[in-house]
Amino acid sequence: MGEDRPDVALLVAAAEQGDEDAWGELVDRFTPLVVTVGQRYRLPSGELQDVAQTVWLRLIEHLCDLREPRALPTWLITTARREALRSLMASTRVQATDPQDKSWETRLVSEDDPDADLVRSERHRALLESFAALSSRQRQLMTMLAEDPPVPYAEISRRTGIPVGAIGPTRARALARLRNGSDSVIRVSPFA
Repeated sequence: MGEDRPDVALLVAAAEQGDEDAWGELVDRFTPLVVTVGQRYRLPSGELQDVAQTVWLRLIEHLCDLREPRALPTWLITTARREALRSLMASTRVQATDPQDKSWETRLVSEDDPDADLVRSERHRALLESFAALSSRQRQLMTMLAEDPPVPYAEISRRTGIPVGAIGPTRARALARLRNGSDSVIRVSPFA
């Protein structure tokens, strides 16, 4: 069955030396394995793609560190589990809300509150300051991700130069910076 396929250790060695065909063979051969691991965590399709891309990014980072190249499938399974759990934990911390839903606004600030405009203004200022603190690539990425209709990852990669596999992790880092930067104003507000 697999007699015509190169040995995993040979593919790893070739990929480590920069052989794109060997890298492509590894990705083609083991992507179904990585995706299957992610599916066990019932991640949405977009998060599953981010997990798979992150696993391949981790492999690029650690390809030369593999002690036993033949154990690559086990390494991929372990890394996919860790990334899926990380994604799952991150998604449970964030409650998705529809910003177009009018009840969302009323939960943030009461319209009866005389300082409602001030609180909204402070939140907006904090968000703008946090957005300005992002790198230009992160600002460009976040702007493109907010477009309607959504811009496909391939187009985002073409316009920004960010590899498709790095879009999800870059987005996560940018969101974390936005949250950290604007949380200080939101947390100290007695009206939130």
